[in-house]
Amino acid sequence: MNNTIFDDVFRTMVEKIPQLAIPLINEVFQTSYPENVEMVQLRNEHHQENGEIITDSCLRIGRKLYHIECQSVDDTTMAIRMIEYDFAIALDSARKYGRRYRMEFPKSCVLYLRSGKNTPDFLEVEVVFPDGKIQVYRILAVKLDEYTKDEIFEKNLLMFLPFYIMRYEKEIHKINQDPEKLQFLLDEYEDIRITLEKELTGTGRAELYTNLNKLIMKISDYICREEDVVRERLGETMGGKVLELESERLKAIGESIGEARGKAMGELQGEMRLGVLINRLILDGRGAEVQRAAMDAERRKELYKEYGM
Repeated sequence: MNNTIFDDVFRTMVEKIPQLAIPLINEVFQTSYPENVEMVQLRNEHHQENGEIITDSCLRIGRKLYHIECQSVDDTTMAIRMIEYDFAIALDSARKYGRRYRMEFPKSCVLYLRSGKNTPDFLEVEVVFPDGKIQVYRILAVKLDEYTKDEIFEKNLLMFLPFYIMRYEKEIHKINQDPEKLQFLLDEYEDIRITLEKELTGTGRAELYTNLNKLIMKISDYICREEDVVRERLGETMGGKVLELESERLKAIGESIGEARGKAMGELQGEMRLGVLINRLILDGRGAEVQRAAMDAERRKELYKEYGM
């Protein structure tokens, strides 16, 4: 599997939960936009003669353009790619004044999900203009693993949470085999779950909590795909609450999902293993199988085997 899962989760947050991008913009560009500021998502496909350029996100707030790229590896060509993306964005928004055009480049940064000692703080391209003037094009590099769990919550950088598990991926095999290390990880994620629940469900944003929790599970399932113990225990820690909230949501839908399914979902909360299975089905878009999984023991066994549970 390639890095598409990271791009997909990042773009999902930008496109479907755009308010999560505001604290990141404030943190990186030292702005102070409120979370409900009016924001326009610009198209991320730019057609050029040699092909199509696709960016991760391009947002406009007022008259300012912001471009954020999510990068899972330290690609040494990223500086050139960024100036290419930014040029395409600036070209799209160029304005004509008489016979003169004005192009305004976006404020840009790269969010590194993984970084190392050689990952720079800035990406730079030295541009030499026809008249000999030299301008250094500089893009800020944001390194996710430099932010602690407490800082993420203090600065409301909830967009970072789905990728938090990535700081442990080099140690995930050892964690899978070491009960003490595993418990430390589970305690940290229990703290994340409790804090996230307090921050969101207490302010009437239970849907955002549920959606974020699903994305956290999606990335952690991928990072822990070969470590069954860690994957299952994290699923129990984070997924149980997702199941509970999803169950409440499904019940509220009423006749569209059927009374029996809503009742079955409510009764499953006390059985952790079954709860994790149903959470997996929901995350994988297999909601139609939930009722059968709850009522049919043989099918449930098949699904446990399929999911390595």
